[in-house]
Amino acid sequence: MAIQGPIPVHFGQVFPHGCFIVGEVEQVKDFDASSKGRTVYAKDKNTGELVWQVAVMDADPTVKAGQKTVSVKILSLTQPVVPAALPGLPFVPVEFDSMTATAYVNQNTGRLAWSIRATAMRPPRTAATPAKAPAAGKDVAA
Repeated sequence: MAIQGPIPVHFGQVFPHGCFIVGEVEQVKDFDASSKGRTVYAKDKNTGELVWQVAVMDADPTVKAGQKTVSVKILSLTQPVVPAALPGLPFVPVEFDSMTATAYVNQNTGRLAWSIRATAMRPPRTAATPAKAPAAGKDVAA
């Protein structure tokens, strides 16, 4: 099979209606390497960068309530900074760069699930319109 490892995706493919931060940026613990009294934090196997995660709410109105909040993992040597809040909004809108999706089977449900990773988070390009995925076969400069 030609697909090996994480699948590159654009922000607009994952969150066509945008998304909002609803949690704190936290460093991911490596539970296999940690022991009682000694916490080891996860590092990406390919880049060696630390792994951080943040909970976001999908703004798609068709997504079921129980599936609206997802965790996005961010690979970065330093803790990613949450963009500034926008006046009048209860949550902070955010976009992610260099995203990948990795499919896995959720052990609790036996269903297909996705692990979403990115290399950076930033304020949306424009507050009025969410990022769109590029047309098939076209490249977009970041």
